[in-house]
Amino acid sequence: MNKITIIGSGNIGLSLAKGLVNKAYCKAEDITLTRRSLKSLSEEAAKGFKVSDNNKVAIYDANVIVLAVLPQQLKKVLDEIAPAVSPEKQIVVSVVSGVTCADVREKLGNNVQVIRAMPNTAIAIGQSMTCVASDNASDEQVDRVTRMFETVGAVVTINEDLMTSATALCACGIAFFLRAIRAASQGGVEIGFHAHDALKMAVQTAKGAADLLLQTQSHPEGEIDKVTSPKGCTIAGLNEMEHNGFSSAFIKGIKLSARKAGGLYND
Repeated sequence: MNKITIIGSGNIGLSLAKGLVNKAYCKAEDITLTRRSLKSLSEEAAKGFKVSDNNKVAIYDANVIVLAVLPQQLKKVLDEIAPAVSPEKQIVVSVVSGVTCADVREKLGNNVQVIRAMPNTAIAIGQSMTCVASDNASDEQVDRVTRMFETVGAVVTINEDLMTSATALCACGIAFFLRAIRAASQGGVEIGFHAHDALKMAVQTAKGAADLLLQTQSHPEGEIDKVTSPKGCTIAGLNEMEHNGFSSAFIKGIKLSARKAGGLYND
């Protein structure tokens, strides 16, 4: 039986809960959601989720404890639940940016198995890109957590020292690609389309580009070459974007996000 407690029911916590239920990994009543204000979880309670404002009590019968609070809140939460964690029957999964497995064990005890996971908000529709890492969990537990996140998207297991990089590329990355789509739609309006049509066209074109790479396993440049004819309009547009620093700005943004993600817990 999978009994899951998600501590910190913000965007990622709720996205995970809803995604797991939508994909029939477990039922709503198998998931306990915690938040300081229960009023903000009334909608989830109506859908059958258990809700609590007491983290220590909420983890009592959980097999999996998911830490989904802000980095700045985590130390207080770990102090709260430390006396109640049972290393023999519980595994702790942290989706908190910039917090190592060792940071969590420092508060909960060295015999607690801790796995870090970095999903993104597309988890709510079963399309997350989640990176998983641990420095002490058994292969069996890593497999268990991997299967959990595979029900809501794709999973890659990485070395823990790459987790802040994964945060920038996959979690922050959602916002970067959304901004690119927004920019494309604004360009569409400028060349004559109504805003709602331009957005629909930009979104579907972006989805088509991503699916093309996923399904054909091809390289972006190979697909770009197919639509860039000599003296054509595509290469002209691409080169104009590059002259204005498109790729460079994207890369710099990802690098800065990774640096920022590494310092969130201790700032």
